[in-house]
Amino acid sequence: MNAIIEFMKRNYKILIAVLCLSVTLFAFKLNADRTVDPDPNKDKMLLELLAFVIEKGHYSPADVNDEFSKGVFKDYIEALDPSKRFFLQSDIDEFKQYELMLDDQFVNKDLTFFNLTYARLMKRMEESKKRYKVILAQPFNYDVDETFNADYEHIPYAKTPAEQNEKWRKQIKLSTLSSLVTKQKVEEDKKKADPAYTMKSFETLEKETRESSLKSLDDNFGIVKDLNKSDWFSVYVNSIMSRFDPHTSYFAPEEKDRFDVNISGKLEGIGARLVKKNDFTQIDELISGGPAWKGKQLEAGDLILKVGQGNTEPVDVVGMRLDDVVKKIKGHKGTEVKLTVKKVDGSIKVISIIRDVVEIEETYAKSSIVEKNGLKYGVIYLPKFYIDFENKDSRDAGKDIALEVERLKKEGINGIILDVRDDGGGSLSTVVDIAGLFIEEGPIVQIKSAGKKKEVLYDKDKKIEWDGPLVIMVNSFSASASEILAAAIQDYKRGIIIGSKQTYGKGTVQNVIDLNQFVRNTEFGDLGALKTTTQKFYRINGGSTQLEGVRSDIVMPDRYAYLKMGERDIDNAMPWDKIDQADYSTWNSNTKFNQAIANSKMRIAQNQQFKLIEENARWIDVKSKENTYSLNIKSFKATQTEVENEGKKYKPITDYKNNLVFKSLPYEQTEMVNDPVLKEKREMWHEALSKDIYVEEALNVLDDLQAKELVRKPISTKMKKDKLAKS
Repeated sequence: MNAIIEFMKRNYKILIAVLCLSVTLFAFKLNADRTVDPDPNKDKMLLELLAFVIEKGHYSPADVNDEFSKGVFKDYIEALDPSKRFFLQSDIDEFKQYELMLDDQFVNKDLTFFNLTYARLMKRMEESKKRYKVILAQPFNYDVDETFNADYEHIPYAKTPAEQNEKWRKQIKLSTLSSLVTKQKVEEDKKKADPAYTMKSFETLEKETRESSLKSLDDNFGIVKDLNKSDWFSVYVNSIMSRFDPHTSYFAPEEKDRFDVNISGKLEGIGARLVKKNDFTQIDELISGGPAWKGKQLEAGDLILKVGQGNTEPVDVVGMRLDDVVKKIKGHKGTEVKLTVKKVDGSIKVISIIRDVVEIEETYAKSSIVEKNGLKYGVIYLPKFYIDFENKDSRDAGKDIALEVERLKKEGINGIILDVRDDGGGSLSTVVDIAGLFIEEGPIVQIKSAGKKKEVLYDKDKKIEWDGPLVIMVNSFSASASEILAAAIQDYKRGIIIGSKQTYGKGTVQNVIDLNQFVRNTEFGDLGALKTTTQKFYRINGGSTQLEGVRSDIVMPDRYAYLKMGERDIDNAMPWDKIDQADYSTWNSNTKFNQAIANSKMRIAQNQQFKLIEENARWIDVKSKENTYSLNIKSFKATQTEVENEGKKYKPITDYKNNLVFKSLPYEQTEMVNDPVLKEKREMWHEALSKDIYVEEALNVLDDLQAKELVRKPISTKMKKDKLAKS
């Protein structure tokens, strides 16, 4: 979850000033330590730079001691081998001698442990490639009574290669068995639908599952093959960085590019999503509105053979790493790239594309209109709080939500739902802008940096874009910036928060620091960036959202309510605390506020669908703890049938329809005439909304907020304190 704020710029300049003092030192060391192979020096320098930036810039850096070392060891080994498929117990025993030394190795820039684990992992992976090919060469015997335990956290490492072979055999067998049973069911259904259909034999289906599993494993190992030592070093570095807190992480150059695209929602290139297909790079999807989509020559399924820049000689990219192919295809707006592709029909074609700015539509806010009980309501979905830090004139979440509100007002809506479910956060400045659309003026969030007084970010614009009924929808994956928005709206009593019991609970602010600015005279190339926790934010009532999140005014049953997925479930998460509240005035324009909450709680308690969702949540919690599977086909089928029969009880959850019709706004309906991809995406969204009981209840709440009452003058928290003091 990423929350970045422009506010950090002042503190960031202080950090730069301090770091600049050591630039000469870094530059001198680089020149003095150069060897034929520069990578070890680059890695050591990176560790030194990261340690320095953490020390000077982190809000509250963890002590680098033996406990820290144990955490790094655990996280790193789990990252390398999460399902305990590669390392033997003897490997772990050998690694264990370093368990309490990794803090010292980090400080001393010692790569001994990394080099040992990297070399061993490469060896074990090569062994595993041979292992699965041998296993899948022969049919499985599904009549044998045996089981596989998939509780990877608690199962032991294999002690011998023979034991490891057996673990791989069972794991692959479970995968093929599951696929086999599914294939058999498909064949049976075909036979029922058409009695003349000739079903495939058991032997044929069994062979197909092994071939499919072999292809899947080959593809997975092909992806791993594309990783170089630097990629694995990034895994090691991040195991160290994440021990300072869960949201501090190192971005290798490619990851930094992806982060920039993620936070801004746009990139410069051709507008195509690529995937690795054996040795080939394949077009997976064209981004609506992008140059490739507009050109209508490239299509999903095409294989890229060569990439050329303008009139230069094209480069063969068959067998090249996916990241490297992407680098060659991306480029600045207005430049030309020529792709030699093998079309889906087998023909070879050279396609010229002029690069442009590509906006990733899924990133941006979107809205819909629905009619209920003779009234119109607007639903705005915000997937993230996006912003382009490089161009303030570019679109961002604050501007776009303001525009959507304006468009909805023109349609004569009577209430707004702002949906930030699954929104992991983004720019804090856009939160201030969005919250300001719904209040007259006042504080939105409080921020505290290490050793400094708190700062308060205000909405200073007295204009209110929407003063009518407002509901904010959240769930347990609404995090960071989403939580700030929900908390501000809740503290002002401006709108009703409806959703999961509580949001994710991330109350910290991260800043992305480009590491390249601190080093000069180096030939090591791009060093990437560090995303580190620099501040904590607090709601205007003084409480932190850290760990606690935002508790909904109206709690709706959640299918995943009992699974551990929040900040509070992370072992080294920063603690909850509280500061003084800000001076703000609560919103008293709707006296039906409390009654609307009470009405909704009553509806939810009596609603059979919500009761079923709650029961399903408890069932999912129980099933998630069952990790032992039978590899006997009869027993496996019996268990599957039992689970399916139990699951049928919960089918009404997915079959539910709220009988509401959601429509795009007029401007978008016009765009969809010439954009079938956009039309398809909006139709899918509207269909999802029509099956969403949570949205339906949010609309019921808007209904309950419609009653018009006399407006009472807001009473500020300061005035309240003065009255108490006088009494």
